[in-house]
Amino acid sequence: MKKSYKTNLYVALTHYPVVNKNGDIITSAVTNLDLHDISRAAKTYGVRSFYVVTPLADQKALVEKIVSHWVKGTGSRYNPKRREALDLISIKNSLDEVIDHISKNGGDSPKTVVTSAGHSPRNINFGKFREMMKDGNLYLLIFGTGWGLSEEFITKADYVLDPIVGNTDYNHLSVRSATAIILDRLFGKN
Repeated sequence: MKKSYKTNLYVALTHYPVVNKNGDIITSAVTNLDLHDISRAAKTYGVRSFYVVTPLADQKALVEKIVSHWVKGTGSRYNPKRREALDLISIKNSLDEVIDHISKNGGDSPKTVVTSAGHSPRNINFGKFREMMKDGNLYLLIFGTGWGLSEEFITKADYVLDPIVGNTDYNHLSVRSATAIILDRLFGKN
C-alpha cells in the first residue's frame, strides 16, 4: 500500500475576482463538479489543502452542504474515498484569508502562483516550478473560474505559470481539467 504523501503545495479555486467573456470583473458561481474533481485530483497528488474562495454567502452555504454530505453525512459511509478527497476543502471569503490560514497553520506565508490561459513575460514553466518547490517553501497555486483571474489580481502574484497549450488554437479548458493536467505535470510519475 502506498504511503500518504503531502507536498508543499496548496490549491485555491477562486470565484472572485474573475472575469466573464466580456472582460468584466465578476463573482462566478460554484460548481459541484469542480469541488468533486479538483478535490480528488488534489488528494491524488498530495496537495495539502484545497481552498474554495467566494465572498457570496449562498455559495459558501452550497459548498458547506455538499462537503458536509460527503464528509459527515450519508456520502461519507457510501464512498469513503470521496470523503477523504472532499475533506481537503476549506472555504474562505478571499485570497487574503487563504494566505492568513496557511500562514497560521503552515508556519510561513506561501509564494503565490497564478494560472492563466494567456502568455506573460512573467511566466514560469512547469519544470521551473517543480524545481522551485524543492526549496521547501510553501506555495499556493491559484486557479480562476469563469474566463480566468482578473489582470489586476494576476499582477499581484509572485509568479505566473505557463498556460496549458494543446495542439490546436482552441484554449478554453474547464478549470477542473486544467487543475488535473497541471498537478500531473508537477507531480506525476509518468
